[in-house]
Amino acid sequence: MKLKDSFHLYAIITILSWSLSYVFTRMTLHYFSAFSLGFLRFFVASCSLVVLAILFKMKMPKKVDLKWFFAAGAVGFFIFVIAFNKGCKTVTSSTSSVVIATAPVITALLSRLIYKERLSFVKWAAIAIEFIGVVVLTLMDGIFTINIGLIWLLLAATALSFYNLLQRNLTKTYSALQISTYSIFAGTMMLAVFLPVSLKEVQSAPPIQFLYIAILGIFPSAIAYVAWARAFAKTEQISAVSNYMFLTPFFASLLGFVFANEKLDLPTIVGGTIILFGVLVFNFGENWYARLSKKHNETEVLP
Repeated sequence: MKLKDSFHLYAIITILSWSLSYVFTRMTLHYFSAFSLGFLRFFVASCSLVVLAILFKMKMPKKVDLKWFFAAGAVGFFIFVIAFNKGCKTVTSSTSSVVIATAPVITALLSRLIYKERLSFVKWAAIAIEFIGVVVLTLMDGIFTINIGLIWLLLAATALSFYNLLQRNLTKTYSALQISTYSIFAGTMMLAVFLPVSLKEVQSAPPIQFLYIAILGIFPSAIAYVAWARAFAKTEQISAVSNYMFLTPFFASLLGFVFANEKLDLPTIVGGTIILFGVLVFNFGENWYARLSKKHNETEVLP
């Protein structure tokens, strides 16, 4: 299977785009509240997707499915972005990376309960390896702090996990662009309750902040969620896609080094290597194990 025809490319595009949100969210929270930033980010995303909807003459969703789009908008955008912004404001970046990295595990557990998906021992081992890599990356030279931000980030991880499940169900009927567009529209409508405070904060923010918000709206929002929906449409197993989220802390560290002059230290290199190894094990470990078992069995039957 070619890379462009698999979910891997779309998942990587999403994770790279989402990794930008860690860097630029920290930059914008100095001037905007978690609520106004959430609305402004997805207002920009909605404006971008309106253009695409017109260009591609996108069909409206069926009336019976509107409830699923509003549910996706509620958990994937309204709840997630507020909880994520609140958490990033009150918790260290190392702690937030660890908490958000629980989303693939939560998604795997929910998939097991709701869709009866099963993960092999090799894939659970890969998840454990990836989580160890996240801990090494974020905590080797850091301090794990506990405060209310932990609750917000855990809520964000759980909301994103439910969004993953809802999205997988919608891919059976709608395209990736339709799913992302109508879910983001629904989420933005809910976030519009923060329009008054957003207008007030916009007046006192420096011009560079508008560029940061545009980046947040276009890349980690519009592009990322369209690619994420496309990835789910190309796989039969939800966990295969959500597992890529373990790469986010590693890429976020690299992008922080590029855009915010953050230190690229030994924990980033060691932890990132462990995470990448875990991702390889998750996606190819069963094939490796099957080949090794086959060679072992062939060796045993030789005289």
